Amino acid sequence: MTSAAVRAAVSLAASHGVACTDPVVLKDGSNVIVHLRPAPVVARIAARTALVRPEVASHFARDLSVSAFLAARGVPVVTPSAELPAGPHTHDGFVMSFSTYVPHDPSVELSRPDVLKLLPELHAELRLYEGDLPVRGPLDDVENTLEYLGGLGVPDLEPFRERHEELVASWDAHHRDVQPLHGDSHYGNVLMTASGPVWLDFEDTWRGPIAWDLACLAGARGKEAAQRAVETYGGGAAPEDVEFHVEARINFGTLWGVLMENS
Repeated sequence: MTSAAVRAAVSLAASHGVACTDPVVLKDGSNVIVHLRPAPVVARIAARTALVRPEVASHFARDLSVSAFLAARGVPVVTPSAELPAGPHTHDGFVMSFSTYVPHDPSVELSRPDVLKLLPELHAELRLYEGDLPVRGPLDDVENTLEYLGGLGVPDLEPFRERHEELVASWDAHHRDVQPLHGDSHYGNVLMTASGPVWLDFEDTWRGPIAWDLACLAGARGKEAAQRAVETYGGGAAPEDVEFHVEARINFGTLWGVLMENS
């Protein structure tokens, strides 16, 4: 899938006059991320995400829309490409979009506390975003993934289903302080550049509780980790909500690992 995805991105870019002679895969996971060198363009090609997101193009469109909005507000983010139409596009069976390549040091990762301290400013700007956003966040992904894996005959899914039902039953009680979120605000989605940290990947942005973004950075289960995350962020969420969403993320992330193994 990876080589076919890269060929599709190179081909589509070439049709818009962007030549790529040395494509470099930056990431091969849920999506294929490839730098179309020597052009300052990065292609995001839906891979496993396309298996469980029937409208994966809408996720890519959301990433471009939110990124453009934040860039216009002066927030340091990876922007949609200006070298060719950013998309999203469908080409050779792949959904893809194009962003600007940002030179950075891939060996440098911010710590969880560092990213938590960046989040309040990002959240303040995201509150002003008026575009349409989903409101169920990861719940749709979990349900779609369970359906897909069940169709493949993958065994041992019942514990995931049961845990999901438990979390859904308590979801509304922890659905407070709702606003547009990053959605996947872990430290891997911040690039360290010469001019400072730059946010990327707003594909999972949704309208939900601040506690979800804090849970991305809590680092561990339990009350103490949740409390530390809230204190580092500077308030804004109840520790018990962060603790709950850590559990939701664990169920989601573990199930996504099963998807990666079976696709």
